[in-house]
Amino acid sequence: MERNNLYPIFLKMHELQVLIVGGGNVALEKLTFLLKSSPTANVTMVAPLFRDEVKAIAKAYDIKMYHLAYEESFLCDKDLAIVATDKLNVNHQVYTDAKRRNLLVNVADTPELCDFYLGGIVTKGNVKIAISTNGKSPTTAKRLRQFFEAVIPEDINELVQNLNAYRKTIKGNFEDKVSALNKITENLIQK
Repeated sequence: MERNNLYPIFLKMHELQVLIVGGGNVALEKLTFLLKSSPTANVTMVAPLFRDEVKAIAKAYDIKMYHLAYEESFLCDKDLAIVATDKLNVNHQVYTDAKRRNLLVNVADTPELCDFYLGGIVTKGNVKIAISTNGKSPTTAKRLRQFFEAVIPEDINELVQNLNAYRKTIKGNFEDKVSALNKITENLIQK
């Protein structure tokens, strides 16, 4: 049986520098997805042309835009790159340049040229759930996201804040704290 061996991490996108190469529909999708989850992300975009929707979002979120063809110099001081063009030669060039600089890179719709995937994300206050299908089915990730958005209560953030406050009052070592929190939260999974 196949297994998803990806390791999920949550990045502080406001502390990283992201380059998105492209300005069309796919770039719009990647930009929208990124900003929905991390509205304070530091993003720079480069493309000869940008869709009006991309320009509007870029203006609203103070995103740097360069109306130019991609050049390797755009990767300077970047932490990761998202490539969203319909030009295979550009996609491969950005991938090669990014790998030479030891940057993480995602080339849209090309799993073999991805160090990471942009999966489905559910956010309710401080609770965030990432969903991955190992790059096999974005549609399944989308449906799972919709399911979790529907079943996770809107007031889950209140629970998180209350448990955080309670955790700060617990005396003892790490094991004591884990035990106390486990007792309080065990009802969350009982049917």
